[in-house]
Amino acid sequence: MDSSTNSLDDVSADGSTDFPDRSSSMEVRLQAQEDEITLLKSSLADALRRIRMHDQLLPILKQQLIAVNPSAARVLNQVCYSDGFTSGRKLSSSSANDGIYHAATAARVRRNSEKLANPERQRKRLDKKAASSANLLTRSPSLESRAKELIASAGSPGSRRGTYSQEQSIKMFIRGRPITMYVPSNIQNYDNLKMELPSERLELDWVYGYRGRDCRANLFFLPSGEAVYFIACVIVLYHIKNRMQRHYRKHTDSVRCLAVHPDNVRVASGQTAGVDKDGKPMQACVHIWDSTTLVTLQQIGLGTFQRGVGMGSLAFSIADSGTFLCVIDDSNEHILSVWDCTKGTKHAEIKTTNEAVFDVDFNPSDSNNIITCGKSHVYFWTLSAGQFTKKQGIFGKYKKPKFIHCFVFSLTGDVLTGDSEGNILPWVKSAADTKTLGKGAKETYQIVRPIKAHEGSVFTLCILKCGALLSGGGKDRKIIRWSADLAPERECEIPEKFGAVRTVAVVDDEGLLVGTTRNAILRGSFSDGFVAIVQGHLDEMWGLATHPSQNIFLSCSHDRQVCLWNTEEHNLDWCITLEEYGLCADFCPSGSVVSVGLSTGRWVVLDLVTKEVISEFIDGNEQLSVMRYSPDGRFLAVGSHDNFIYIYSVTESGRRYSRFGRCNGHSSFITHLDWSKDSCYIVSNSGDYEILYWDIAGGCKLLRNRFESKDREWASFTCVLGFHVIGVWLEGSDGTDINALCRSHNERVVAVADDFCKVHLFQYPCPKPKAPSYKYEGHGSHVTNVCFTHNDSHLLSIGGKDTCILQWKMTRGGVGESRETLASASSTSTSSPEPPAS
Repeated sequence: MDSSTNSLDDVSADGSTDFPDRSSSMEVRLQAQEDEITLLKSSLADALRRIRMHDQLLPILKQQLIAVNPSAARVLNQVCYSDGFTSGRKLSSSSANDGIYHAATAARVRRNSEKLANPERQRKRLDKKAASSANLLTRSPSLESRAKELIASAGSPGSRRGTYSQEQSIKMFIRGRPITMYVPSNIQNYDNLKMELPSERLELDWVYGYRGRDCRANLFFLPSGEAVYFIACVIVLYHIKNRMQRHYRKHTDSVRCLAVHPDNVRVASGQTAGVDKDGKPMQACVHIWDSTTLVTLQQIGLGTFQRGVGMGSLAFSIADSGTFLCVIDDSNEHILSVWDCTKGTKHAEIKTTNEAVFDVDFNPSDSNNIITCGKSHVYFWTLSAGQFTKKQGIFGKYKKPKFIHCFVFSLTGDVLTGDSEGNILPWVKSAADTKTLGKGAKETYQIVRPIKAHEGSVFTLCILKCGALLSGGGKDRKIIRWSADLAPERECEIPEKFGAVRTVAVVDDEGLLVGTTRNAILRGSFSDGFVAIVQGHLDEMWGLATHPSQNIFLSCSHDRQVCLWNTEEHNLDWCITLEEYGLCADFCPSGSVVSVGLSTGRWVVLDLVTKEVISEFIDGNEQLSVMRYSPDGRFLAVGSHDNFIYIYSVTESGRRYSRFGRCNGHSSFITHLDWSKDSCYIVSNSGDYEILYWDIAGGCKLLRNRFESKDREWASFTCVLGFHVIGVWLEGSDGTDINALCRSHNERVVAVADDFCKVHLFQYPCPKPKAPSYKYEGHGSHVTNVCFTHNDSHLLSIGGKDTCILQWKMTRGGVGESRETLASASSTSTSSPEPPAS
């Protein structure tokens, strides 16, 4: 078993008390400073590159001016002298260090030449440029066309020899940096373009994954035949027999806890508070909803729970048929509150402890008695006249465990706890020991006798109707059945690849559902063993690729797992573990192999049938960020964080590779790239918001004249910067707000993964700012990647830290409800609330 699984026996599932806010804020500030340094370095490198380009341009301009008009040479010499240029000499280093884009020479040549031709025209042009400079996007003639105009108009002071149209460009600013994009020739009037909502919609079709690694008591079986659990912001109701999913989607941030009402129909769910895109804290609450209709019945404590609701911190009262709900928030004091479920009003509250709290529940025979447990404590609470009194469990002569993970009430009313020492501890109320506690001490709760149950922690306890007890172990991965008098009867062991037992839910007399610490849900029994019915990744995901002709897709994560999924069967076809974690992937057009880029500069080629590594290479020593095959399958482009794009020739249907060349020109790490439809050119984006074009067939050359690529057709469109996707950027974006985008194969829509847990759907192209879109919620972390299936029937989106994969069904317009109800209504696998335009 790996170390990550073993560590689960010694640590709390609640990390809010282990990492101080101050440390988190310092990490955020440090990351922001590192990003700023990277941007400054790249800006300086870009400025120097542009200066070199202008140095090369000036002698050519001078020679052509002298050839057509000797008098113009004197103007050029004066400009060069005033700008600090001589032939073959750069600007001073102090000018370069300012990080400013030095186009002064070309601009002054143009201005002096135009003054000779038409001073009034020059004045109007400057006025027009000044009026438009305050906009986010500005239109300007290209530098190349200006140079051509200068050369053409230099023939005589009053006339122009030849005609050159001033091609238009769009300039977008990100973090103060201008990004120029040229308008394609087929757009005659950019200002008259109308941006509309796409005719397609998205419906949530399937949710892959389960949050078991750091949550507890989050798996239940309903009389409807459905297992209810959560991941990210979605609560899944999975009908095991029919293999259908329904989804409750009212939560606005990650769900952290569940509780089922005694009627087995109503469900309560709590979420974390989170922050909005401006960093302001949002309001957390608890929803009580009907599991049959998915209608929200009550919203409890909106804005009351600081930081949200704690993990495993919800419980309905039983003695009064679920009249009350107890909640523990995630604040430092872990405030316990009791609410009237019908009225939604608070009945009482009290601060519990500064230590982590893992579980809470009502006494099934008395709703005025509540128990909480957590780090080194068990508290017995009594509620009377709206006031709480507390008694602490006394460990006495027995060793106090570091964590009390869980507890249940036996049919006789005794309390049984499971702890990090692997013990089951029975607690009973008894007279106080005056020798230990002193005179005047009242009755206390003490341990009868500890029972060694598991090696490692006891993560879950479950009472059966017959009075028997089920316990789930951490390190030993065992489920043990105990008789009513706590004698072991039966046991079984969960396969190591699924991790430790996190929670157990009873299906029937024999059947069980088991949630594990490796984010899997198993179904089985003591006699038949267990098989996985839900599986997912364990850590942050970035790599995503869809097959070119089949309904399968591949994902890779920081957990070092590479998984192949089936979008029709909604299951995991296979999963392998690599030595390093994967960050990007792409299928060869032949469909028989897939390439995966890893975190160390290494990349591997996997056979889809045998799952074996058939080739592996190393390019640099930094992480790889993008893998992309050419449409004809003859080349593979590998984008790296060392600022290079490595090009490989591909033969034998993706089974043989040889280095073809290297694209050198970016001043920051590669983020995205796409191939042209003829497989001859590449467009790439980098971390400093640069767009470059490359001639691969011509020897991996950088195309200096970007204007020439404005009409080129691209086989895919995943670059987040480009003329056709200007409209996906919000005003004031810092460049990291959009993590990925993907154009559909029919080139009708583009899906966007943003940094605020949202998936957007725009029409394609959307070259104007403030383009309308549909916005979809469900992820509980930054959305790292999106990808359409080969026939555009579905869209896949993956979350970062939420380890969740959402499969969206593409539909034509007119389906679903308005988005105003998306956050307050729910969806099923066949119908989904319709999001509004954003």
